[in-house]
Amino acid sequence: MASKVCESINTIDEYFAGDLNNSGKDDSGKYLNMYCPDGNCSSDELKIISGFIMLLNMIGEEDIDSDKLVEYPILWLSYKLNQKKENGTTRLDNFHTGNIKGNDCYNTHIAADSGSGSNKIYMGVIDTKIESMNIDIKDISNFYDAFKSLCNMYSEIGAEGYQCKKCLENAGEFFEKCEKVKNAFDINKGSSYLQLWSSLSNDYNIFKQEYITSCDNASSVVACPRSSVTKNILITIGIIFVAASILLGVSYKYSLFGFRKRSQKQHLREMLKK
Repeated sequence: MASKVCESINTIDEYFAGDLNNSGKDDSGKYLNMYCPDGNCSSDELKIISGFIMLLNMIGEEDIDSDKLVEYPILWLSYKLNQKKENGTTRLDNFHTGNIKGNDCYNTHIAADSGSGSNKIYMGVIDTKIESMNIDIKDISNFYDAFKSLCNMYSEIGAEGYQCKKCLENAGEFFEKCEKVKNAFDINKGSSYLQLWSSLSNDYNIFKQEYITSCDNASSVVACPRSSVTKNILITIGIIFVAASILLGVSYKYSLFGFRKRSQKQHLREMLKK
């Protein structure tokens, strides 16, 4: 996970702070309406779809494989739909087919194929990824919680004036979220769970390397004590992935997906931050 991906997710989330009917920023409606039919997000579902389209465009040119890159907007979409309990669907593929594919703004702003622009995320990649994630929206949402906590860790070390400490405040939350996912993890549910856990593990390893590089004296990432996790000890986060790594190795044949490889609008990210 690139830190810029987290920045984009955090920016989008600011427009959905609290109740969907009361967006977080005063000017959020203006930006969300950019990707709604007739420039008007008249329902919660349209707001969520607009945020999904916006995020696809904001991160579409990041230096990450398209199959991996598209996971982040899909995780965000699942999380928002899970918050909206009355959406009436438990499968992401059902919502995608019934509410997104026919959306005029989606068809206008998302390329149909890899030859339509510089954005790595196009309809074919989105379709394939969503079809492969044959699990409940609620389950996908639990993975998003862990990814979001990892983003909070990026924000912590990226804050102005940050000084390397012996523990990270947000790492405890990340540990808790990962433990929740790991404890609920069932290999028999299918390869989608393995795929998402593997992505979470890889993203943590990327963060760990950035943290160690930034903090010369750090040998690993540790969490500051939290009452629900530990009392007087520091936890090395990487340990939670050990058992799952063995599981992934045993079950590797279940987690092979063949995806085709292959426009972020850079000014959009800058405009949204204003």
